[in-house]
Amino acid sequence: MHPALLAPSLLAGDHANLASSAQRVAALGLTWLHLDLMDGHFVPNLTFGPETLAALRRAGSTLFFDTHLMLSEPHRYIEAFAKAGANLISIHIEPAYDHAATLARIRSLGCQNGIVLNPGTPATAIEPLLELVDLVLVMTVQPGFGGQSFRPEMLPKLRQIDAWRRERNLTFRLEVDGGIDLVHAAECRAAGADTFVAGTSFFRATDQAAYVAAIARL
Repeated sequence: MHPALLAPSLLAGDHANLASSAQRVAALGLTWLHLDLMDGHFVPNLTFGPETLAALRRAGSTLFFDTHLMLSEPHRYIEAFAKAGANLISIHIEPAYDHAATLARIRSLGCQNGIVLNPGTPATAIEPLLELVDLVLVMTVQPGFGGQSFRPEMLPKLRQIDAWRRERNLTFRLEVDGGIDLVHAAECRAAGADTFVAGTSFFRATDQAAYVAAIARL
């Protein structure tokens, strides 16, 4: 199992000064930043575009950009996000497009890749792709808005994906996103997760350094 890794979600940062939020993450010694891209179609919200990533790079950010595309047609935009500075690009299994070809294209652009499944999507939907990915992201809320409550019924899904990972000797990271706080992160860690996206709970923590340390101990 990979060491526990915290990827704060910029969606919960200061939208008037996203660069300062990214700088705060780096100042705490973290290496990953999670960026949620929403198109208003696949999910009922709009967030950032490729220019946001490019602007953060211009502002000096060297964080690992964990880029989560919640888009109806993610295959149309991967080049733009790769060019803008993404390090890892995750795509959802639910829309109809060539998932395997898109995952291969992400890697051909020099990025790591990931496959994502929503709460209502069974783990079996991504099983054929496990050998093709660097990361699997299990949504623990229905994507679209921050601040939702963690759904504990996702824990068996994590255990199933982790079992496949161990049986096949695969090395992809297993990420969780949605309502993650220190209690739920520990539950997810016990179920096999190693990468934790935290938005509201991280940015509103009274002691962010203590929060980071607690995740590292999982």
